[in-house]
Amino acid sequence: MGTRYGASLAALCLLLFLSPLVFSVSNDGLVRVGIKKRKLDQTNQVFGGIDSNGVHSARKYRLGGNVGDSDTDIIALKNYLDAQYFGEISIGSPPQKFTVIFDTGSSNLWVPSAKCHFSLACYLHPKYKSSHSSTYKKNGTSAAIHYGTGSISGYFSNDNVKVGDLVVKDQDFIEATREPGITFLAAKFDGILGLGFQEISVGKAVPVWYNMVNQGLVKQSVFSFWFNRNAEEEEGGELVFGGVDPKHFKGEHTYVPVTHKGYWQFDMGDVLVGGETTGFCSGGCSAIADSGTSLLAGPTTIITQINHAIGASGVVSQECKSVVSEYGKTILDLLESKAAPQQICSQINLCSRDGGRDVSMIIESVVDKHNEASNGVHDEMCRVCEMAVVWMQNQLRRNETADRIFDYMNKLCDRLPSPMGESAVNCNSLASMPNVSFTVGNKTFELTPQQYVLKVGEAPVTQCISGFTALDVPPPRGPLWILGDVFMGRYHTVFDSEKMRVGFAEAA
Repeated sequence: MGTRYGASLAALCLLLFLSPLVFSVSNDGLVRVGIKKRKLDQTNQVFGGIDSNGVHSARKYRLGGNVGDSDTDIIALKNYLDAQYFGEISIGSPPQKFTVIFDTGSSNLWVPSAKCHFSLACYLHPKYKSSHSSTYKKNGTSAAIHYGTGSISGYFSNDNVKVGDLVVKDQDFIEATREPGITFLAAKFDGILGLGFQEISVGKAVPVWYNMVNQGLVKQSVFSFWFNRNAEEEEGGELVFGGVDPKHFKGEHTYVPVTHKGYWQFDMGDVLVGGETTGFCSGGCSAIADSGTSLLAGPTTIITQINHAIGASGVVSQECKSVVSEYGKTILDLLESKAAPQQICSQINLCSRDGGRDVSMIIESVVDKHNEASNGVHDEMCRVCEMAVVWMQNQLRRNETADRIFDYMNKLCDRLPSPMGESAVNCNSLASMPNVSFTVGNKTFELTPQQYVLKVGEAPVTQCISGFTALDVPPPRGPLWILGDVFMGRYHTVFDSEKMRVGFAEAA
């Protein structure tokens, strides 16, 4: 959740319904929190996002530790229609309770402040009162976090933070004094607790889970997520600090090393639809495991192919059909003549340089609003051209005729995601939809239609939403995939900073 790499990601991060949480201590010495959840309706949606600068400022192996050890702690999670997971923490002495999203895609903790007077959102959520806490320590340094669909600002404070049964002392966090816009106005959660690395922490504040390790509250610098994707069950899931709960996964975990410290980023291989390669990641892609993003985000080129294969309906892109109509034959001729694919779009003057858009130009267009219109049009045509090249390559490999290729291209144009990123599917067609698979650590991780489609609302007006949304990140950081809750709900995920790795196993 929050600002991610590249263009704006309008992932369907759905609002969370809060209800009282009950703490209990089980026989294995772990603290568990009771969970409730409710169905989603169309009015209860919040969209996470990525800003155009590609800077995240805050939008699941059996390990050596014994899960029954007192040095391992479990946080139970609420599940809001398989869309977002959250739990309860407290700050101060005596404890002031807040419900937060546990977000591996950011690194700061923030909650509303009692000094938030001019944002309506603050009046709808509990507010931290420093004057009521005997362990509060003043900091006062200003802070701001910008999301794709909203922002918060305020200042740092220091106090004790209780997560489950663990008390983290002297934790820096942000008191939000402004929460403009509707994103947090409608939200049912109060704040966010980031579980990313300190490298992406606003103000370089030490993340909560760092302090858990530094203060000896857990034996291992490991935490793990289990998301309960059964919409009929009350239990939403568990977040375990210091180890894993073996009852929530099957078999062994597949581990991959963290390749870029900041996010939990790793290398990902091919993407397959119905067992057939999409070709785009044959040379490798990067991915992020992100508990704060509800859907699964990837390059528009592949997301469009996936949504076409599953029958998802997006908004017709006139730019896409224009490129196919005006430049399609030229692109096809160049591919058939064995021209370098990465040079084709620059050869026909739709891209400013070989291999993609001029990244510096894009950044300047964000900073310099005077250049935004002209650069934006050029960038869009370049992006569509790059997609067209990949689509045509895949069709040529199958020895399709030119007529069939152009027909397929226009159908893909029709499947481009809507401006808000979501695409709808027919709820009655799940049985005929293909499985979508991802290769991680030389192992294939498969998602069935029942696992990648979200149902919104109650019958008879239930709508089904594709779990795939578009996100374009240019090289060298991209192409990038965000494996959000759609993926993490299917695969129990371990975040191991001690060995700098991420692990996946089939959820139980």
